[in-house]
This record gives sequence, structure tokens and C-alpha cells, in this order.
Amino acid sequence: MKSKSVYNAFLETAAKKGHKAALICLGEKYSYTELKKESECVATALHALGIRPGDKVIIYIPNCPQWVVMWLALQYLGAVAVPVSPIYTAHDLAYIAGDSGAKMILCADTNFGYVKQVKESGESQLEKIIYTNVADMLPPWKRWIGFGFDRIPYGKVEEGSNVHRFTRLLKAQPNSLLKADPPENAILEILYTGGTTKFPKGVPITHDVFIESFITQLQVSDPLIPLEENIIAQGAPLFHVLGQLFGLGPICLTGATVIIMPRVNLDAILLYIQRYQIKTLFGVPALYRMILDHDRVDFYDLSSLRYCFTGGDVLPMEVLKRWRDKFGIRIYQGYGATETCGGVTMVPVTGDPPEDTIGTIMPTKMTLIVNPESLEELPPGESGELLASSSLMTTFYWNKEDETRECFIKRDGRLWYRTGDIVRMDDKGYMYFVDRTADIIKHKGYRVSASEIEATLKDHSAVIAACVVGVPDKRVGERIKAFVVLREDAEGVTGHELTRWCKERLTSYKIPEYIEFRDMLPKSKVGKYLRRELRDQERKREDVF
Repeated sequence: MKSKSVYNAFLETAAKKGHKAALICLGEKYSYTELKKESECVATALHALGIRPGDKVIIYIPNCPQWVVMWLALQYLGAVAVPVSPIYTAHDLAYIAGDSGAKMILCADTNFGYVKQVKESGESQLEKIIYTNVADMLPPWKRWIGFGFDRIPYGKVEEGSNVHRFTRLLKAQPNSLLKADPPENAILEILYTGGTTKFPKGVPITHDVFIESFITQLQVSDPLIPLEENIIAQGAPLFHVLGQLFGLGPICLTGATVIIMPRVNLDAILLYIQRYQIKTLFGVPALYRMILDHDRVDFYDLSSLRYCFTGGDVLPMEVLKRWRDKFGIRIYQGYGATETCGGVTMVPVTGDPPEDTIGTIMPTKMTLIVNPESLEELPPGESGELLASSSLMTTFYWNKEDETRECFIKRDGRLWYRTGDIVRMDDKGYMYFVDRTADIIKHKGYRVSASEIEATLKDHSAVIAACVVGVPDKRVGERIKAFVVLREDAEGVTGHELTRWCKERLTSYKIPEYIEFRDMLPKSKVGKYLRRELRDQERKREDVF
């Protein structure tokens, strides 16, 4: 791929594919030609509102055509997208807005209240708000039916001089002179990810990293399905690197057709597979289990599927075997991180890879397996921490010097990213996941920072210590459990109160599902809480029952 920028890559793809459907959402098709025109209209309007190359703009809406159009418009201008979860509360949003330095935000009308709260707090540089309803780009008759039967959520918006409706941006006349040519190593977006600190960490992704990493990963399925002929059901949010791999990647780089949904709905996914003869399905492991357990799955014809891929968490062997037995095809999995722009390893579609492998190393990546303490390289077959490197890679966290030094290390003249995950490799080059860092919990495909939850609990006046771990669960990967030590003089503080405290400050998927009170928590010799010991205790308890 010779394109210097992601938008140039999209232009090349759009020129070849023209009126072919690039995107399908809620039954409506959007061609490559339409996406190009709409993104350039919006880009022209954004420029009139003051957006210039390098400016940060938050995208705070569910999966919908507006999401893709806005993201492409920002690439057209050379601006920087900051995608975030549409279920973030004002607390999370305020931090990311302040940390990124964003001056504009695209939000849904349903979360306008959070945006208004953040803007009026003065804790960010937000100047202008663009708002949209998830159905804004649907035909009028679909909107009438949706609102008439109360199927489309909507929220109240307070109009003002710095508040603009997205549909008005679509009416601008595109100006070809505004197209930017980003300089080398220009950042196209900042993806925020959970980590070992209280707050999410911003991962800057450059154009070169995006193009090289995504095209290499998409090519893995090429022996099964020619890339430009692929039709993909994208069961992940576009603010997540895996959602982008199977959403933005095909649209910009390969010319496939991508189906997106505002939220996961099993019957909708199954109907789309049947109606559009979908060839690739992507979802976290929990999605595949939900489909297998769905009481209406046999009502649908899923025979068009050729490539089923999962990531974001370890795929249980039980789910893989049930899927193969029922549908006659394998679920392929991969391993990666936001910091590596997706896959470090992916299971190849050729040969006979072991069922429990997370794949072989991607051609653009290099790996080392080392002792987590000494960082000495380990012999083949031994389990150790995975280090990943690439000729084109993310090299730092946004505004996080300490975390950058901790996670991005120099070794033998090369920069390596410390994944914190424990893996091993066999003599044939297949990688196997052994354990994850105790700091990260994988819940429903989300990367949840144990430290963030602990910090929130310790902000409560009655809590003097807290330790949060993931408890294995077949349905959601891990459930979140908190161990809490209260002050001696604390009275009447219950798990219900601490749960309510967390709900006021954390996004819904970060709320502890279990809270256990203790007199003390295990510590290391240097006074660090031993999450791994607590996790081992929970596993032993599970084995007993």
C-alpha cells in the first residue's frame, strides 16, 4: 500500500469501487461514492467551524454511518479523531477531553447532557458541539416508523451558537482545496485504552501504522475470501481497535462491504448473515457463546460464513468446539492490543493449527518472550512476558511519560512494547496464551483497569484499601470483584453503597459485581497489593464448587 495517508487510501478504494456498497446499517446501503461525497461535505463544514490539521475532535456516538463519515472527514482535513465509548459518563468524558485537548465533539442527542456538563465545567478545551440522532442518515420513512413505534432513542438538545446538528454539515458544498497531505508520522487518531493507571491512556495511531498493520491482518483471510469480495458483519464498536480493523480497515483499504449496528442484537446479526450472505463474522468470544445459546439460532441460514474471527479475550475451547460441530467451520482467534494496532499473532487459515493456539506471529511484528522481572529472553517452550515490536509502531502514550517509560522499552537498539501478558511458543511457532497481567481485567471484551476501579473505591471516605481482580466466567470472560478494607470507625458502609458510589463515577462495564470486605489484604515485601494471590484464591474457590 503506497498511500501516504488513510484518506488517500480511501480515495483509491472509492475510485475503484464507486457505487458498490461500502457500508450497510439498519438495512440502508451507503456506497463508496456516497461516503466520499458526504465525508467531504462534512469536512468542508468542519473547516468553516474552525477545525484545522492536527486539531482533536472527539467522536462520542454509537456505530452508525455518521461515525464513519465524521472519521473520514477528519482524515480529509488532517485532523485527529478521538473515538470514545458512547456509554462513557461525564467523568470519563471530562478526563479524555482534557487529556486529548479536543476542541470539538460529535455526540448523540442521547448523551448531550454529559457533553454539556463537561463543557460547562471548564475542565476541557471543548468549544463546539456537533450532535446527531442515530437515525439521522436513514431515509425519512424509516425515521417516521422508528420514532412512531418508539424504536429509536432520542434525547433533548439545547440549541446555541456553538451547538450544531450533524445533518446541517452534510449540506455544505465540498471544497477540494481543503484536503490535507499529512506529514510523515502524522497522527490520525488517539485511541484510549484501559491500563495500569487510574485513568485511560491515549494511544496515538499514525497513518503508516494504521495502513500497514490493518492490511496485513486483513490479508490473513484472503485464502478463504478475496479481500474486495468480502462482506463483513462487524460485531464490535468502532472506537475499539478491533472494531476498526473489521470496520474502517476494509472500507479504506480493501473495498469490502461492512455491516455495522448501533448495538449488538443477536437476531439482527443472524438475519443480516442470511440476508446479505455475509462471509466474515467478527465478535468477542462472548458473542459466539451468545449465538450458540440463542434459542432462535436454528431459524437462520448461516451457511454463507467462511471466516469467523474473535479477539479481545481468550476463546474458550468449549465454544470453539461447539461452533465447529454446529456450523462446520472454525473460529479463528488472534492476540493483540491497542498499542500494537491490533494483531501481534493470528491463527492462519491454512495448514492445521492447534485448536488452543492464539496464532503465529504476524509478518510485520517481532516478538520476544522474557522473564517478567529480569527481562532476560527465555528458551523456546517456556512461559514468559510477551514483548512486541515492529518497524512501524506506536512509541508512546499521550501525555503519559511515566507509563511510556514503563511500557515501551529499548532492548538491543530496538523499541519494544511490554504487553504484560504471559505466553509460550511451541517448536512450530504457534503461540499460546497462559495468563494476563493482574492489572487488566477482560470483561465482555472490554479492557478494564483494576487500578482505575481501586482508585475510585479508595476515594470513598470509609475505604482505606482496595484490590480488584477478575474472576473467571464462561459467559463474559471475567467478572469484576473488589476486596475492600474499611476504616475501623466506619459504620453502616455496605457493598450496595460502594456499588452506588462506583456507578456515579465509572462506566457501567467497570462496576464491580462482587464486593468482599476483609480486615487486611495480602502485600508483597515492598508493600504492593498482591492481586495474583487474590485471583488464585478465587480460582481455588471455583474449583471447590
